Amino acid sequence: MTDPLPSGKTDTPLASGKTDTPLASGKTIGILGGGQLGRMLSVAASRLGYKTHIYEPGASPAGDVAAEVTQAGYDDLDALRRFADAVDLISFEFENIPADALDVLSAAKPLYPSRVALETSQDRLTEKTFLADLDLATAPFAPVDSAADLDAALARIGTPAILKTRRFGYDGKGQARIMTPEDADRALASLNGAPAILEGFVDFSMEISVIAARGRDGAIACYDPGENVHENGILATTTVPATIPASLRTDAVLLAARILTALDYVGVMGVELFVTPSGLIVNEIAPRVHNSGHWTQAGCAVDQFEQHIRAIAGWPLGDGARHANVVMENLIGEDVARAGQAAATPGTQVHLYGKSEIRAGRKMGHLNRVTGPAT
Repeated sequence: MTDPLPSGKTDTPLASGKTDTPLASGKTIGILGGGQLGRMLSVAASRLGYKTHIYEPGASPAGDVAAEVTQAGYDDLDALRRFADAVDLISFEFENIPADALDVLSAAKPLYPSRVALETSQDRLTEKTFLADLDLATAPFAPVDSAADLDAALARIGTPAILKTRRFGYDGKGQARIMTPEDADRALASLNGAPAILEGFVDFSMEISVIAARGRDGAIACYDPGENVHENGILATTTVPATIPASLRTDAVLLAARILTALDYVGVMGVELFVTPSGLIVNEIAPRVHNSGHWTQAGCAVDQFEQHIRAIAGWPLGDGARHANVVMENLIGEDVARAGQAAATPGTQVHLYGKSEIRAGRKMGHLNRVTGPAT
């Protein structure tokens, strides 16, 4: 683990001065979303003696390992109420949950992370403004609701730049590059009238991410930063340790802890950062377990999924200490055919998500390759 937080933790006072009793064994954790993150959260919850109940409108890989599944839309408020009645607390594996659904759920049962944290991350403009208010560096940005807004934003920020939808974008979706001002009309049209944000390009040497957790008692634990490589807008690999100086690891961990504290956060968060000559720039935050944290399954005694369950259930956090160097590789689309061969490689974990349909760009699983003891 990094040096600034001995044993990976901070001595933070109890959140809001509260005392807390851990969720009793045998209770049920509701998880919104039935994808691979929900699946791995369910496995972690079962190790700690909990059941999970998945709420998912479509097919649910997580449902294969959960005690219960509700298949219904997020606009089905009656189904949401029944789901809330059947669980003891609620968490989520993705951000794009409608406000009406949150109204129903947060009124019925504890929701971790909080609605404030979720709504901050749901809107890129809200998120960037929140980070700027903390005096954290971000890419230059401006809201765009019209062609006139885009012209003004480009005049201030310049090109190259990226026009993104404020909501519902992930893995490179919902965005368009603007390399010259002549690209502006095409980029704006590609977003089909959705509220948008223009972000200036950042000259960075690498992207890193910190997986950080905050408990119900306010304690914080962070994992070592991982070095990320993307292909076609999708995370391809995360390597730990990242090839950055110790001072930058310190900065990254303290920055993540600052964000968690400002949001009075409970659970695991992924914080994506750009490494630049002038320091770290925050790319985005994800209020959930994160693809770039899968390496913790092979590199740490307590992985990010168990850490999240510990945090929301009121358990002590794991310290985040790392015992191995690891390379995580996503198996995307037809890459999944390599899983069997990878399984024969010493020091390699294979994690498959149980998805029946292989599609280009779809995350089908991942590999964790241990490359040596922690350095």
